[in-house]
Amino acid sequence: MEQQPSTRTPTPAPSGVPEPTATCYRARRRASLPAPVVTAVRRVLRPSARLTGLGTGLVVVTLTVLGGALDNVFTDGPGTFFGAVFVTASVLGALWVRRADLAAAPVSAPIAFALALGVTGESGDGSFLGHVAGTVTGLATRTGWLYGGTALAAAIAAARKIGAQRARKRP
Repeated sequence: MEQQPSTRTPTPAPSGVPEPTATCYRARRRASLPAPVVTAVRRVLRPSARLTGLGTGLVVVTLTVLGGALDNVFTDGPGTFFGAVFVTASVLGALWVRRADLAAAPVSAPIAFALALGVTGESGDGSFLGHVAGTVTGLATRTGWLYGGTALAAAIAAARKIGAQRARKRP
């Protein structure tokens, strides 16, 4: 006996009940945030214009120095606000750099940290050597912020590189 292919059609869902699909879930999840907020977050995380390696370094250095200067104005010296601004600048630098210059993000982070501490850090007794000693001491006592920001920038750059390679391999 020969088997005939099944001609059954799937039974539709009862009226008024949407079928559970991924698009329904995504639509419900996105509907919770206002559209301008979603658009603003996307523009910050994925800008249409990307920075070159030099541009990334300049942005990270500028933001970090400004954060250190603001922290210096309001407190005794670079502290938690300075560290938080540095980590944020490092993450933004890694998100905004173009694919060809992804290595610039984790490289520019420690340079920016050292320059910002040199500009806004402790000056010791006011002499040049006192300023150098204050900068070195600041680097030694704030290693958590330095390593954290650099590690985040490296992780984001690596994830973007892997994502770009996977996208190229797809047909």
